[in-house]
Amino acid sequence: MPAISYQCQRILPFRATHHGIMFVAAVLAWLAAVPLVLAEPTRDPCKKYYGEEIKFGYYAYFAPVSFREDIERSTPNDGNHAGYEADLLSAIELMGNNPLQFDRVPIENWTDIWLQPAVTDFDIVGGGITVLESRRFDAEGVRAIQFTDGHVTFRQSLLTRTEDAASLDSYGGLTNDIRIGVLRDTTGEARLLRAIGIIDSAGVVARDTLITTASRRQIADGTDKFRISAAQTTPNLAGRLMILPAVATMPQIIYLGDEEGEIELLSALAAGKIDAIARGEIGNLHAARDPRFTVSLLDDQVEFGGFALPAASDDLLACINQKLDWLTDQRQMGYAEWFADPNIFIRRAHLWNKGAGNQASSSD
Repeated sequence: MPAISYQCQRILPFRATHHGIMFVAAVLAWLAAVPLVLAEPTRDPCKKYYGEEIKFGYYAYFAPVSFREDIERSTPNDGNHAGYEADLLSAIELMGNNPLQFDRVPIENWTDIWLQPAVTDFDIVGGGITVLESRRFDAEGVRAIQFTDGHVTFRQSLLTRTEDAASLDSYGGLTNDIRIGVLRDTTGEARLLRAIGIIDSAGVVARDTLITTASRRQIADGTDKFRISAAQTTPNLAGRLMILPAVATMPQIIYLGDEEGEIELLSALAAGKIDAIARGEIGNLHAARDPRFTVSLLDDQVEFGGFALPAASDDLLACINQKLDWLTDQRQMGYAEWFADPNIFIRRAHLWNKGAGNQASSSD
């Protein structure tokens, strides 16, 4: 066998034998046969939506989170989307070389608004919608929608007339002579009914409770034939107008807001037709800018609000989440920061465009 060069001997960490040379040749042949796998470029979930208008439906009456501007200002024009969520969308429309575009359409009716993307041509729906697992399913129990990451926190509260605030500062003090106004099918309604004992954890209405609807008066029998939740309510209680508990230690529940949402509730509170409004902290604090009103009770349970999309829209979900998470700095920024500085999301969008969105840094 011919002598092996000094350089080759240095490469081979074993004795240069015929078998050793054959082994090296086999290894080299195997390496040559292995296909070269290149890392795939990061997939852009937003790509299919470039140049397309995304139809966004929003609840028209939830100032200051999401509302139609003419309603807030009482002007006769069609108005524009305004509020916290509106500014989030406007910031998203500035992000990147091919920014998303939203066609914003006001929705007048709150009931089952989160299910709209599953049954209409809306691509996404917002308007202060609390993210609940039960809201992902339709009436048949089929998973119909999915939610974005939570971009805002909610806590439930009571808004009262200022002179009554001291006497309405706890759920335990809400006796039968107190009338609480609520909007149907909201977390504000469900949380109040649960806190005062009208419903249990499954939403079943307490036995002997009187429920009045537009067509009849019914007395709950303590079974799940009478159930109210923030996601789905039994059909016999749809269109409920009033709940009168069977015990004196629970307040009357008055349902308003079918025509003008929270505006109707506020008018009734000011006129003395109801004594308090049970709804989210943000809306009630906004209303309390009027010195006639005061937030008398603030719940300690924290909830998250997000946008609803069809169940089979994973790309759009990933696209929106990517941008929402950047704008809110992974939930470190929300309503309070926006209220103090309404341009905060616009500045975050500009940071994204400068390349900061591709870095780990979350500084503003």
